[in-house]
Amino acid sequence: MGPAGGSRWADDPSVPRGTDYDARFHQLAADGHHVHGEADLVAELAPGRRVLDAGCGTGRVAIELLRRGFDVVGADLDPHMLEAARAKAPDLTWVEADLAGLELDGPPFDAVVLAGNVLIFVAPGTEGTVLERCATHLRPGGLLVAGFQVRRRGYGPAQLDDDARAAGLDLVARWATWDRAPWDGGDYQVSVHRRR
Repeated sequence: MGPAGGSRWADDPSVPRGTDYDARFHQLAADGHHVHGEADLVAELAPGRRVLDAGCGTGRVAIELLRRGFDVVGADLDPHMLEAARAKAPDLTWVEADLAGLELDGPPFDAVVLAGNVLIFVAPGTEGTVLERCATHLRPGGLLVAGFQVRRRGYGPAQLDDDARAAGLDLVARWATWDRAPWDGGDYQVSVHRRR
């Protein structure tokens, strides 16, 4: 399935893509910042080794999890981002797909990670569908981990919890950062939901 029109990501020409997107993280790493908080958290929490990086972009999280011994699949709707991911890790499975219609073959995943603001970049009104499609690919007891910026009058934790419940997922934890700082209602949240 190719790129879907109407997603906030596809409709925003100002967001960096491909190698331009990667350059930001290369600079952060060069400046001494730790850029693998998402992989750290997923590696600590995942109840198994099979992980779906949903909205994988250029593969930063997926490639780091692969390096740590996980069996990873990356899915994204942006072919330019996937081109950069494939160039860095050609042996990893990369799937071009709109997450709202995600259909994957193979065994279910132990964890699905939605890092990098994925849920605020999907097409407006499809957040619940995206969560449902991701939950479908999780094994019972598997975890969905989603981190995104909370904006006033935008998609937030309350909507996430409602959509997750409808998709058969129950809230396990919520933090303000990928390194588990307590969430106090601030402008970034990381939530963990478990499939029933």
